[in-house]
Amino acid sequence: MEGVKVVELGFWVAGPAAGGILADWGADVVKVEPLDGDPFRGLAWFFGLDGANPPFELDNRSKRSIALDHGTEDGREILLELVGQADVFVTNLRPTALRRAGLDYESLRDRFPRLIYASVTGYGLDGPDSHRPAFDVGAFWARAGIARSLVPEDQPLPMQRGGMGDHMTAMTAVAAISAALYHREKTGEGQQVRTSLLRLGTYMVGWDTNINLRTGNPTVPYDRAAPPNAMINPYTTSDGRTFWMLGLESDRHWPATVAALGHPEWENDPRFATVEDRLVNTRELTAAMDAAIAERTMAEWAAVFDAHDVWWSPVQATHENVDDPQTRASGAFVEVPTGEGTTTTMVATPADFDGTPWEVRDMSPELGQHTEIVLMELGKDWDEIQALKDQGVIN
Repeated sequence: MEGVKVVELGFWVAGPAAGGILADWGADVVKVEPLDGDPFRGLAWFFGLDGANPPFELDNRSKRSIALDHGTEDGREILLELVGQADVFVTNLRPTALRRAGLDYESLRDRFPRLIYASVTGYGLDGPDSHRPAFDVGAFWARAGIARSLVPEDQPLPMQRGGMGDHMTAMTAVAAISAALYHREKTGEGQQVRTSLLRLGTYMVGWDTNINLRTGNPTVPYDRAAPPNAMINPYTTSDGRTFWMLGLESDRHWPATVAALGHPEWENDPRFATVEDRLVNTRELTAAMDAAIAERTMAEWAAVFDAHDVWWSPVQATHENVDDPQTRASGAFVEVPTGEGTTTTMVATPADFDGTPWEVRDMSPELGQHTEIVLMELGKDWDEIQALKDQGVIN
């Protein structure tokens, strides 16, 4: 994305995360913030790291920040000047706020016909609830059906970790932006691309949702004690560790599994002989597998399963994953310059390019760190910049 200019007008995560991926990939991303900053900055106190804010840093590194009151006439004109020089405008402000400010796509389309306008919203641009405020825990996790799909109705709902839906929606926005830029290369035409937390959440549980659409029947979460396939289920070992068995092709993996578990007699047991038998007797089979697996440690089962070509995966917490040598080998982490001649390890954005490898240029910017530089690039002189400061348009 080197040479691509992006203006980002967004708060919190979904919009800024899209700008963050583009910045990692080499785009020049100017983050336009209100004079008091993106409210996400305000969570720094929570982490007790002398002002560091790890989630904000992940989504905002390598950007340039300009602090601007775009609600003023001069501030709005500066924002429009920035957009006029940009290839991409990314925003996750609510549609009603953008329309009031004259920053919706319809207001900008004729003035900037080559612009790629990326709209990232909670509920989409149309419909009765398009104006509603949203975080991903609402539109993605709760309303799209994800939380309810994970546990039976008589069990407490699982809690979402921060940014899950936001980051997936951001990746979708970047994919759409990339396709729109490719289209513009061929035609010279800009366009609006749009995605939403609700839309992405619906796609996230697309298997269940498509079953609903095709059959008219609700999908019912299963209890791990009685899964549809006991060979794709979590189990706990004698040392309290948990792994997930991955025998999705039940008949294919059954002989190796029973041999590894030390119960070859199960292969021809009439209760478990076929995939249909195992489904009918899933609660009994799961209990038997629980008992067998509880007899050995994780390390012992790892050796046995690998020797028998039984597919499995450890269940890890994120603090365990960061120390996993395979995770590190996969490129999941990147060294980020701190501006002090050192680097710090952070999460990498989730794609690599062999021919054009990306790198992180800088840590996330301070609020308004690049305001004067960006204004000078627009042709403003020091007198104009000082006047804007005196008027309260910039800090």
